[in-house]
Amino acid sequence: MAVLDALADGGELGTNELARRLALPPSTVSRQLGTLTSTGLVEHDPQTGRYRLGIRVVRLANAVLARLDVRQVARPHLEELVRLTGETATLHVPGDEDAVTVDFVPSAHFVQHVTQLGRPSIAHASSAGKVMLAFAGRALPRGPLRAYTPHTITGVRALAAEIDRVRGRGYAEAFEEREPGLNAVAAPIWSSTRALAAIVALQGPTARFGRAQVDAATPRLLRRARAISLALGWSP
Repeated sequence: MAVLDALADGGELGTNELARRLALPPSTVSRQLGTLTSTGLVEHDPQTGRYRLGIRVVRLANAVLARLDVRQVARPHLEELVRLTGETATLHVPGDEDAVTVDFVPSAHFVQHVTQLGRPSIAHASSAGKVMLAFAGRALPRGPLRAYTPHTITGVRALAAEIDRVRGRGYAEAFEEREPGLNAVAAPIWSSTRALAAIVALQGPTARFGRAQVDAATPRLLRRARAISLALGWSP
């Protein structure tokens, strides 16, 4: 495993270079490389004499990634966010035009926003939608943009500036932009290929989840988004 880790970090390496990195005798490393090469986990380039990770590693990695369901991985983190903040936690995936809700854990409060599976998070008017526009490679919607509330961003230039801010700080906010009386904050979840895999968000009524509460909850949201990404195989 140490040899495989070293090749993953260093790319193509020779026996002596691997031995120095691992602080092992070259003869020991050579025997290990022979075994790994015979299994297809490592490949040997006869022209350079160097070794690299083999194609079998890709097959094994794909087998692991294929069984990872983002909902299954994220669920305990959604539950923990609700425990820590008291507000509803939601999970979204990028859609063609808007982000789509695929899971949520409701707040225990009597007063809460009713979330539905499959409900679209409007790209220009929600925190999850803004994260999708910022990190999923989607083109910004063309104007005119629908105003859902007096706080909805309706100008294309204003939306472009907002998406730039989202990219810069790594998360998005929406204060009564999709629905009156509802605030939300969202962060990206990354896949093993460093693509946007999903979006995790917190939302609550403005009377209880105002600016101060959103600011306090954001670091917790970002930590959970990072933890879910790492569990999906993302490498910072």
